[in-house]
Amino acid sequence: MTHGSGSPRTIGVEGLSRVEGEGSLRVVVHDGTVTDVALEIFEPPRYFEALLVGRHFTEAPDITARICGICPVAYQMSACSAMEAACGVVVDDRVASLRRLLYCGEWIQSHALHIYLLHAPDFLGCADAVELAERDRTAVERGLSIKRTGNLIMETVGGRAVHPVNVRVGGFYRAPDPEAVAALAEPLRRARDAALETVEWVSRFEFPDVIGDYRFVALRDPGRYPIERGRPASSDGLDLGPAEFGDLAVEEHVARSTALHARLAGRDPYLTGPMARYALNSAVLPPIAADAAAMAGLGPVCSNPFQSIVVRSVELVVACDEALALVEAYLPPDPPASEVRPRPGVGTGVTEAPRGLLLHRYEIDAEGTILAARIMPPTSQNQLTIEADLRRVVQEGLHLEDDDLQWRCEQAVRNHDPCISCAAHFLDVSVVET
Repeated sequence: MTHGSGSPRTIGVEGLSRVEGEGSLRVVVHDGTVTDVALEIFEPPRYFEALLVGRHFTEAPDITARICGICPVAYQMSACSAMEAACGVVVDDRVASLRRLLYCGEWIQSHALHIYLLHAPDFLGCADAVELAERDRTAVERGLSIKRTGNLIMETVGGRAVHPVNVRVGGFYRAPDPEAVAALAEPLRRARDAALETVEWVSRFEFPDVIGDYRFVALRDPGRYPIERGRPASSDGLDLGPAEFGDLAVEEHVARSTALHARLAGRDPYLTGPMARYALNSAVLPPIAADAAAMAGLGPVCSNPFQSIVVRSVELVVACDEALALVEAYLPPDPPASEVRPRPGVGTGVTEAPRGLLLHRYEIDAEGTILAARIMPPTSQNQLTIEADLRRVVQEGLHLEDDDLQWRCEQAVRNHDPCISCAAHFLDVSVVET
C-alpha cells in the first residue's frame, strides 16, 4: 500500500477472527485528526425479547440461555433474578451459593477462552491460537486445562457445559450430590495454581501506553467480589437498585448498528466488564487474588485497556478461589428451589456476566405470562466506549505503519472481548485518511 501526497490512507481487514459476531469498523482521519469512528454491527437481530412475550415466566431461563453459548449461565441467572424480583421471592443461602458456584464455572471457562485463545495472540505476534500453540504449547495447554475445569463445574451443577438444564426460577431442579461437588476440589486447586501462573504470564506482555478516561459501571456486593448479585454502582458515585439502574440506562438505535447503544441518562457512555468490576471492587478481592494483582503491578484501578487481559487473569484467580471455597462448604439445598408463584408485576435482575453487567427486566401477569421483556447485554453497553477507545488509539498511532496500526485497531476491539453474537468470525476494519 502506497501513499502519495494528499492521497487517502486506507487500512482494511476482511477477516478478523477472535471476536464473536459480524460487524465492521470505519475510522476517518482528516488533516491528521480522527473525525469519525463507527463500529458497525450488521448481524441480523434475533428478537429474543419478542420471542419471550406470551411465554410462561418459568421458561425465561431456558430461552435466554440460547442467546450465548459461552455465557448461558449469565442469561439464566439474570432471568431468574428478574422473575424472582417480580414475584417477591428471595432464595435461601444454599441456593444462592450453588448459583455462585455455577457462575464461577462460567467465569473460569469464559475468561480462560478469552485470555489464551482470543487475546494473548495479539501480544505475542501470533495470528491465532494455533500459531501460539506452535510457539508455546505449554501455555495453551494450561489455558485449555483451566477451561475444562470451568466446564466441569457447569456440568456438575448445571447438568451440561453449554446451555445448562438444571437451572430454574427459584433455584435448581435438583441439588448435585455432595460427592460429585467434592470431586471438583482437586481440579479447582490445580486451576487456581494455573490461574496464578496466568497472571504472571500475561503481566510480562508489552502493553501500549494508552490510558482511557472511563466511567466504570459494575455491581457491588458488600464484602465480596460481585458475580451473581449486587447493586449497580459507578466510578462517579452512582449507587442504585437494579430497577433504578434499568430506568437510568437509556438504549437507542443508531443507523450503523443492529445492536442498541446504551448510555446513562444525562451522562456520557460508560464501560462495564472486568476493568470496571476491578476498579469498583479491588478492595474486596480475595487475598490470593489481591496478591496476584500486586505482583502484576496493578494498582486499585486499571485504565489501560490493553492491560484488561491482566485484570481478566486476576478475575480468573477470583473465580477459582471462590469456587473452591464454595465446593468445600457445600451443603445441598433442601428443597433445591423455592416455590415461586406468579403475580402481576415488573422485575429487574442484574448479574455480572464475564464480559460485564447484564440486565433483564420482565413484566408478567397474574398467570405468569410474560407481557414485556428487556435484555441489555454488556456489549451494547460498551459499544460507544469501544469506539472512543478506537478514536484514541488511532489518533495516538497515526505515526505507525499501516500493518502496525491495523494490528493496534484489532487489539483495541478485542481488549473488551465484544460478544456481537454467539457466532464469531469477522470484523472489517478500515482507516481512511483524507
